[in-house]
Amino acid sequence: MGLLNRLKEPVFLKESSDAEVQLYTLKALEPRLNKEGQALIKQDIQCLEYGIAGEKNIAYELRNSHMPMYILHDIYLESGDLTAQIDYLVITRKLCFVIECKNLYGNIEINSAGDFIREMEIGRYKQKEGIYSPITQNQRHLELMKKIKVENKSNILSKFMCERYFDCFNKSVIVLANPKTVLKAKYAKKEIKDKVIRSDQLVKYIKDMNERSKETANSDKALMSWAQSYLKLHKDVRKDYTEKYEKYKLKEEIEGDTIHIIPMIEEAAISVMSEDNINGMEEKTMEEKTIEETAIYKELREYRLNKSREEMVKPYFIYNNNQLVDLISRMPRDKGELKKIAGFGEVKVEKYGDDIIGIVGKYVV
Repeated sequence: MGLLNRLKEPVFLKESSDAEVQLYTLKALEPRLNKEGQALIKQDIQCLEYGIAGEKNIAYELRNSHMPMYILHDIYLESGDLTAQIDYLVITRKLCFVIECKNLYGNIEINSAGDFIREMEIGRYKQKEGIYSPITQNQRHLELMKKIKVENKSNILSKFMCERYFDCFNKSVIVLANPKTVLKAKYAKKEIKDKVIRSDQLVKYIKDMNERSKETANSDKALMSWAQSYLKLHKDVRKDYTEKYEKYKLKEEIEGDTIHIIPMIEEAAISVMSEDNINGMEEKTMEEKTIEETAIYKELREYRLNKSREEMVKPYFIYNNNQLVDLISRMPRDKGELKKIAGFGEVKVEKYGDDIIGIVGKYVV
């Protein structure tokens, strides 16, 4: 089978992250809040940046693994009232790894009861606090994955087989992405200890697990089918990240000669106007014009649709809605700038970069 397989390196089927869009939105919102709101949003921005940095550490390790695998970053699953935000799904020839990234400040201790305790140094003192178990968190992700997969099976036999063997192929792993974090798990149970590793151990962990697995290795075609089955479950949901700060928002309201400050901001702070709209008689203001109405949005969406039909893939394989918004927000002028946008790696930039930059260039003032 090895001679027939061409996949030798890791491939990101989904590289973008909802956290990146959230970060851009909050940074745009920050100067339009009062002092109390700015203090709150700065804390949230710092946590987001820390989390994104941790996930980038994991992406770096996976990208340099030189293993045949498909990687899905930031997968959102939904079934009824249940939801799961999965940091990474890594699909190898034998196993699928469900990765929960923790980029925590301080050291982590796991005691004999399976409790996670974070230890931080504050001045001359050490402070300990319990944190929600990432093992439990990730197990709930796996349970929802299993539930959705079973529900999608067409007959009783396939449902039974999926439910029975799901745990054989899907493995939970917690990755501590902060290189300074010390893991103290001397008294932890083996089944817990085996699921918690540092980011620099991730590739070796994946290789060792695959070598120990007795499952049959998948062909390129089967591996792609397996990865796409999870990608199709992903829900690309547009979220409002500004609601939390509603009472802190500011706007200018002019009454006579007096300017009063009261709450306001555009929903995503990323609306774009074309030159025609700026010069036209019937133009809309930034507040009135939604991003979906802009000419650049429509052209980028049309390009995505045409490419997806040409390559016979789903449109979000080219770029998803969050990435489309990012393109308009960042307005990349060359491939170097395009690569800085989440989800646009080397392969995608080489394949679509010239076309995208050409479209964006029409609207750069």
